Amino acid sequence: MLSSSIMRGALALAFIGSAQLAFAHALPKIQNPGPGATVGAPHEVAIDFGEALEPTFSKLIVTNAQGTQVNTAKSIVDANDKKHMSVALGDLAPGVYKVQWTAVAADGHRTQGHYNFTVK
Repeated sequence: MLSSSIMRGALALAFIGSAQLAFAHALPKIQNPGPGATVGAPHEVAIDFGEALEPTFSKLIVTNAQGTQVNTAKSIVDANDKKHMSVALGDLAPGVYKVQWTAVAADGHRTQGHYNFTVK
């Protein structure tokens, strides 16, 4: 009887653990510049995610207040830290900029979002 209770407990733990893995999504943990920040002109936007990213399908796009893309380079996922994605920026004029991110976790789950920052 004790062994069947232990087995049920182990199965329950295994189910809970697999459910957490099945719903893992790559969400931002650290954003630089951060949402709502007012900064001097940055030379890149970087986001650290909670899960490893699939570089082929993940991207960052930065646009100005008129909706024009201001990053000319493609975003990159760091080969040594697959949770870190960045995009280089040229010289930015003062104004509001929008960061749009798409993150596809290594397990295939896709998340996306956006936020604004201001260059003073």
